[in-house]
Amino acid sequence: MLRGVGSFGGAFSAAALKAMDDPVLVASTDGVGTKVELAARLGRYRGVGADIVNHCIDDVLVQGARPLFFLDYIASSRLDADQVAEVVTGMAEACEVAGCALLGGETAEMPGVYAPGAFDIAGTLVGAVDRAQLLPHGVLAPGDVLIGVASNGPHTNGYSLLRKLFQWLPMEVTPAGFDAPLGTTLLRSHRNYLPVLDKVLQAGQVKALAHITGGGLPENLPRVLPDGVDALVQLGSWPMPALFRLVRELATGMPTDELYRTLNMGVGMVVVCAAELVDAVQGMIDEPTWVIGRLVAAEGRGRQVHLR
Repeated sequence: MLRGVGSFGGAFSAAALKAMDDPVLVASTDGVGTKVELAARLGRYRGVGADIVNHCIDDVLVQGARPLFFLDYIASSRLDADQVAEVVTGMAEACEVAGCALLGGETAEMPGVYAPGAFDIAGTLVGAVDRAQLLPHGVLAPGDVLIGVASNGPHTNGYSLLRKLFQWLPMEVTPAGFDAPLGTTLLRSHRNYLPVLDKVLQAGQVKALAHITGGGLPENLPRVLPDGVDALVQLGSWPMPALFRLVRELATGMPTDELYRTLNMGVGMVVVCAAELVDAVQGMIDEPTWVIGRLVAAEGRGRQVHLR
């Protein structure tokens, strides 16, 4: 970083790109959504700062890119210096872990637009990858295997449903099977999958990655599938965390497909690889993973996800 916070525009040295044969920049812009309402209600702001950085890191990671720099946007009815400092600290900590420069951003005070006490955050991250390492890589075809990598909670999606389901339950209560109070569980920051998957990506044995964000498995897996190929996901093939089991119990009448569209249900990233490489790929990921399904030939145009 050459110039950052306080400048009219952040400046970042592109010298690192010289090591690449054909560098490609990959960018992601996103927000945290209604999770910020819960953070504001509980007065815990640092985690949502990490949320936005890690979400964007994972979005560029699915194309094989590593983060270079991040820019943030924070808006509220009235800027509170301590609140902003907490959010930015969360962003800075997440950037440091990822080797990413926090280049700067914008804070906006908009009374009359935001309700008193409400705030919103968004961010843009730019990463880089050598063109030869871009994902998806190779031809995705029937028989390829889907490997699920665990989420650590809802990440940044489904909070409109979660806030409605749990509005009757005190946030300091620890429900049966939980390892922390409900409020802490709901506000766990979105995982950064770069350190989890770096080794297997470096080995070049991954065909594609799917980041399971808004839309869940049914809407995110198709984003990496070619025409004529569907994904078959076997429900019950991974251990469902206690939070999602409780959600399933409380969301009576909610169709299974809709539940899996709203929440990640315990899988935050899906790795697609050739069937003969499954053992090798799982062996290079230093935590438990699960074979959750496979790619199959579609009868029509394809790019559908079937939950069985």
